[in-house]
Amino acid sequence: MNSGQTRTMILDAEGVKRKIKRMALEIAEQNAGEKEIVLAGIVGNGETVAQCVADELKSLAATETTVITVHLNKRDLNEVKLDTNLLLDNKIIIIADDVANTGKTMLYALKPFLNSSLKKIQTLVLVERSHKLFPVHTDYTGLSIATTLQEHIVVETEGEKITGAWLY
Repeated sequence: MNSGQTRTMILDAEGVKRKIKRMALEIAEQNAGEKEIVLAGIVGNGETVAQCVADELKSLAATETTVITVHLNKRDLNEVKLDTNLLLDNKIIIIADDVANTGKTMLYALKPFLNSSLKKIQTLVLVERSHKLFPVHTDYTGLSIATTLQEHIVVETEGEKITGAWLY
């Protein structure tokens, strides 16, 4: 951020906790009776979002919850891989990220799952912008916000905690 930019908080730490809890409740409702859910966090803040949702989900449902990481370079999306050799057949996968802009990252994050016979695949983001260029629907959204193309959203973390989301 340069000194000429202003930033506006769109979610504080308490707001983030409420959004995470609400998304975890929605996941529990939409997947009631399921034995296992795999949350696949996109490397970086997506991992933190996935872990926060998984922690909340574990307190709400008896569903086994596993967190894995989708490794990709957002500037070069040719190589996308998972950090695990977990068998994914007949599992529910929820791909998680911090912010959805155009849908491109979420679309490429699907690549490692295409060769598995999944039961269901869903998507989750803490903050969704309204600039979709790719046909990716977000199943679980903490906050949906309309922004200009010049504005940016940054989710800030400290370790395993999300401290807030800012509009620049």
